[in-house]
Amino acid sequence: MFAINPFAALAASISPGVMQAYVVVMIVLVAAGTLFDIIHKGSAKYFFSSWRKPQKKKEVGAGELVAIGVKTAVVDVLASGEFCNAKRRVAHLLTMYGFVLHVVATVVMVFDFSADSMWAHLWWIGGLMLLAGGYWFWFFIRVDVAAEGSSRFRVMHADLFILSLLASVTLALIWAWLQARGSGAAMIVFALYVIATTVLFAGVPWSKFAHMFFKPAAAFEKRVSEANGTVQNLPTLTRDDPEQRERHSMELLRDAPMDMGLGIKREAPRHY
Repeated sequence: MFAINPFAALAASISPGVMQAYVVVMIVLVAAGTLFDIIHKGSAKYFFSSWRKPQKKKEVGAGELVAIGVKTAVVDVLASGEFCNAKRRVAHLLTMYGFVLHVVATVVMVFDFSADSMWAHLWWIGGLMLLAGGYWFWFFIRVDVAAEGSSRFRVMHADLFILSLLASVTLALIWAWLQARGSGAAMIVFALYVIATTVLFAGVPWSKFAHMFFKPAAAFEKRVSEANGTVQNLPTLTRDDPEQRERHSMELLRDAPMDMGLGIKREAPRHY
């Protein structure tokens, strides 16, 4: 079962051309939805406005830009360095790499039914990785669940991405398993799989999907601003700045040590 291309067997019921056209449409929807998202939310405008800030302390050479780009790719993209919480980072990496493996393997197998069984293995491995990271996040790591004690089944508009993603991959694996067993319910599950996948890729403007394309650019811009000194134009929020000390109405906080309050990091807040 794990070595069989499930889309090749599906070709007996659905034309390969239809499956391939569906994949192309989903790619177009992601591209169009991402462009709409960054324009509608002003992300692109903010990014280019910030990039052109004139208050530079120094010029960053081409070599340093390449080094910053490599560091951004390795630390911020490949290793999800923005997450300080180890569990959150592991869950995110499982979901991210599982999604990449699953989607790439899907595209390969849909466009080449004779693809090596390795791609079927990667399809299953990627799907299981994604489900492990995704369900771990949904049931145990979400802030409102872990810290605030909210119900694990509480659904908000912002949950569209993660829920449609989990539904799509869960239904994909169930469909492949049922199809391999020759179950008559396979086509029903496949129809649900298509619906969930369509919601996932067509709902880009209303989900967090677009952030996976914009966040690397934002992380790169942040590192460049630190290198050329632009970031120094921003106001500081540390208590070692005299101006920030005067913001506190309590005399105690004005003279408090800089490491005050780190005790809260000893244990993650749960259900406060």
